[in-house]
Amino acid sequence: MTHFPFKSIHVLSCRDCEKCEEKFLAPYAVKSRKSRGRTYHEEEHPYRMAFQRDHDRIIHSRAFRRLEYKTQVFIYHEGDYYRTRLTHTIEVAQISACIARALGLNEDLCKAIALAHDIGHTPFGHAGEKALNDLMKDEGGFEHNRHGLRVVEKLEKRYPDFDGLNLSWEVKEGIIKHVTPYDNAQCPSQFEPEKMPALESQVVNLSDEIAYNSHDMDDGITAGLISEKGLEKVGLWMEIHNAAKKNNPCMDEKHRKYQMIRTLINCQVTDLLENTVKKLRKMEISSVEDVRNQDECLVSFSAGMQIKNKSLKEFLTRNMYSHYRVKRMTAKAHRLLKQLFSTYIASPGQLPHGCQAKLESESLRRVICDYIAGMTDRFALDEYQKLFDPSEKV
Repeated sequence: MTHFPFKSIHVLSCRDCEKCEEKFLAPYAVKSRKSRGRTYHEEEHPYRMAFQRDHDRIIHSRAFRRLEYKTQVFIYHEGDYYRTRLTHTIEVAQISACIARALGLNEDLCKAIALAHDIGHTPFGHAGEKALNDLMKDEGGFEHNRHGLRVVEKLEKRYPDFDGLNLSWEVKEGIIKHVTPYDNAQCPSQFEPEKMPALESQVVNLSDEIAYNSHDMDDGITAGLISEKGLEKVGLWMEIHNAAKKNNPCMDEKHRKYQMIRTLINCQVTDLLENTVKKLRKMEISSVEDVRNQDECLVSFSAGMQIKNKSLKEFLTRNMYSHYRVKRMTAKAHRLLKQLFSTYIASPGQLPHGCQAKLESESLRRVICDYIAGMTDRFALDEYQKLFDPSEKV
């Protein structure tokens, strides 16, 4: 006979779930009940906690959906195998949730930050970001974390009482304090730039790095930009390669690649967990404030893994990101966005009516920047055709 695990059948309320967090999460985890709240007051949901609602709002936003057709490394028409910003974002959310669970952190907060961490990205990846940064230099430049905050605070229009998604303070802090070798936005004063972000935010930062190191390797091999033979100079890769060959010498090339990418993610996550636990114990961390008052991030790789990862990144920079095919895509995207921008500047009447209406409260350059940053790769290419190809319908 099967016994139902609850004494009575009922829906767990938001308060019930918050009590579970207090009981089961680590003392240094951010608790939903202790969130600093939202910019605009809203009544609590009866059975979804604060960060669960944030997670859901991000998934249902236009900016999140558009990540499906925004470049990670390869422009979408290069093939449907390669990662996009959306698939990358999903991988970051999965890795961060795994780490959060193992450390006793708030999984809902981790997933919400992870899903929003690239929501401000331009079409064509970092090439698009650089182009807009150059074009906006007289108005503060462009940085995708700052723009991501602008998206969730102003540009999304889903609610009658306020602009943006009205996310919790902690999620927005995670967006603006997302730090990687490619990201280091200037932090507004309301998010306490002098303090470290919560552990949940730190987990997303490193999960992002684990995800793009691993899947860029996968995509690069598939595209033929890098080879397994060339990777023989990378110590971490060879450790994994030799172990895979020893465990299953008859494995074919395709399966071996997948298993090695899987092992690469696993060994980095394991090292991160073990090293982070050591630091938490050494620093005697017992609260969220202890985390915020540190001089450095507590979620980190060991010194040995940092050296191995540095070698891996240098290899990818040298052999993949600097490959002539990637450079051609980057240069083409840069020229395309600059031409779109200059056309709209010279003739604002070619902007959609919705954009023109915003000129009453925003500068022309800012309106154009918001419009281009929100484009997908596909939309930007179509817009270029409409503006410059005489045979294309407008």
